[in-house]
Amino acid sequence: MAWNGRDSDYEEFVDRHGLTFPQLADTAGEVYDRFGIPFQPALAIVPIDGDVELLLGSAGSPMLDMIISQALRS
Repeated sequence: MAWNGRDSDYEEFVDRHGLTFPQLADTAGEVYDRFGIPFQPALAIVPIDGDVELLLGSAGSPMLDMIISQALRS
């Protein structure tokens, strides 16, 4: 997960949601630019075939389960 903003705000977000996967400070906006992410929340899905799918807005657990399931079938 990448963020662009104040580290203290993001650290609070990570702690509040119990995120355990790697985090990336994108202070230069390079990750956002690479995947064409205009704002947060957003999700860039990069399946094995490399075709990036961008989901703008928040995604709940059912949506994430479906996205991951589809990506694994690619």
